[in-house]
Amino acid sequence: MNTLLTLTFAAAAALPMSAQEAVAPPAEAAVPADSAPKRFVTQHNGTFFGKEVAYQAIVGETILKAEDGTPRASIYSTAYLIEGVEDPTTRPVVFLWNGGPGSASLWLHMGVFGPKRVDIPSDARDDGAPPYPLVDNPGAFLDVADVVFIDPVGTGFSRTLGDTEGKEFYGVKQDAESIAAFIRQWVGEHGRWNSPKYIGGESYGTTRSAAVVRELESGYDDVALNGILLISTILDFSIENHSPGNEMPNLMHLPTMAATAKYHGKAGDGKSLEAFVQEAREYALNEYAHALLQGESLPAEERSAVVKRLAHFTGLRETYIEQTDLRLHPARFQKELLRDRGLTVGRLDSRYTGVDMDEAGEHSDQDPSFYGIDGAYASALNAYLREQLEVDLETHYNVIGGLGGPWDWKVPGMPFNYFNVAPFIGTAMRQNSDLEVFVASGYYDFATPFFAAEYSLNRAGIVPERVHFAYYEAGHMMYIHHPSLAKLQQDVHDFLSQD
Repeated sequence: MNTLLTLTFAAAAALPMSAQEAVAPPAEAAVPADSAPKRFVTQHNGTFFGKEVAYQAIVGETILKAEDGTPRASIYSTAYLIEGVEDPTTRPVVFLWNGGPGSASLWLHMGVFGPKRVDIPSDARDDGAPPYPLVDNPGAFLDVADVVFIDPVGTGFSRTLGDTEGKEFYGVKQDAESIAAFIRQWVGEHGRWNSPKYIGGESYGTTRSAAVVRELESGYDDVALNGILLISTILDFSIENHSPGNEMPNLMHLPTMAATAKYHGKAGDGKSLEAFVQEAREYALNEYAHALLQGESLPAEERSAVVKRLAHFTGLRETYIEQTDLRLHPARFQKELLRDRGLTVGRLDSRYTGVDMDEAGEHSDQDPSFYGIDGAYASALNAYLREQLEVDLETHYNVIGGLGGPWDWKVPGMPFNYFNVAPFIGTAMRQNSDLEVFVASGYYDFATPFFAAEYSLNRAGIVPERVHFAYYEAGHMMYIHHPSLAKLQQDVHDFLSQD
C-alpha cells in the first residue's frame, strides 16, 4: 500500500517511478540548541487586486526540537508579511503546502499565490527550455492576508538534523505533527495567535491539511482555524484502489473521462462542458453504479445498454468497453482515447497530449502534463529565491522526489484497509462553528478527480453548508491555464475576504 499510494498521489506532479528508492536528503550535523535559525529578509512592493502593498519576504528556518532541546529537524518556509499592520487580529495568515508526499511548496508558490509567478503556456503546450518568464502576480491575495509557504521535512531546504531519522517525519501522522508544531512555533514567534488562520494544500497537501487540522484542533491547546483550502482534493483513498472488486474508482473517474473526451472532440458534441459532466455524474450515480454492483448477475440486455452509454460519455469503441468488462481504468483511457491519432492524454491535466515510443501499449510511457511543466517551475523557483529573495544557501532545493523510504500510512484509530481522512475535517467543522472549507477542482484532473472530491466531502460528518466547491476548465494544477488562474485567484480572494 505504501508504494502504490505514494506513486499514485503527486502534489503537483507525478512522482517518478523510482521515487521511493531515491536517496534521502542527508541529515545536517547537529546544531547547538541556542544556534540562531537562518533567515533571509528582503523588502518589496507590489500591487495586488488593485491595492499597493509594501511587504516583507522572509525565507526562514524553524528548528523543531525534542523535549530535551535536541534539534530534530529544520523546516524552511517563505513568508510574505504586509508591513504597517497595528492590529494583527485584523490580518489573516494562510499556511500553504503542496503534497506528494515528497513535494516542496513551489507549485502553489510560483504558480498562483506568491507575489511572482512563472508564466508558462496556457494551452497545454510544453514549457520548453529556459529562460522562463517570471512575472508580477497581481492576483495574489496579499492585499487581504499574509501567506506562509511551508516545505515539509525532506523537501525544499528542509532536513532532519543530527541523528534524527527520516522515518520520524515520513508518515501521515508524523508529517502532520511536524507541520502543526511548525505552525504553533511560527504564530508564537510572530505574535499571530489571535489572527484569523487558514491552512491549505494541493493533492496530498489536502490529505495533509485534514491531518494537520486534527493535530491543531483536537487537544486543549487548540490552534483554531477559520478555513481550509483544498486544491485538487484526495481524502478518501478508496477511489484510487483499483483492486478487482472495488467499483468506486470506475464510478469516480467517469465524469473526468467525459470532460476529457469532450475536450478532445470525441464526445459531448453540441453540449456545454458543465451539462455533459452533469449528465455523466448522474449516470455514474444511478445506472452505472446499479450495473457494476450487480457483478456477474447483470442481465445481458442491461449490459449492452451500459456499453452504449459508456461509449457515449467516453468516446471509446463499444468493442473496447466490452473487453474491459465495463470497467475503464484511467491509465488505459489515457492511452486509448486518442490512439487513432497516435497520441496519449495527460494524467495530471488531460488537455495535454504526448507521443509514446510506440502506439501499441496499454499505458502511456510518461505523463505529458508533468514533463510539460516541471522544468519551468524548478528553474524559476531557484532563480527567484537566490536572486530576488537573496537566499544564500549551498543546500540543494529538493523539488519533488523520494524521501529515502516508504511513507507510513498508518493512522491510530483508522482501519488499515480503508484510508480516509475526510472524517478529520468533519470533526473539526462540528467542533468549530466558524470553520469553512473551500474546494477547488479541475475538470481534466485524473490524479484527483473532482467527482471523488464531491463524494468524500458529502459524508463523514462534513457540514455541507460550509463547504464551497469551485470548478475549473483545466487539470490538477488548474492555475497553469490563464482563465482558470484568474478564476481561482478571485475565488480564494473572496473566500478569505468573507466575514
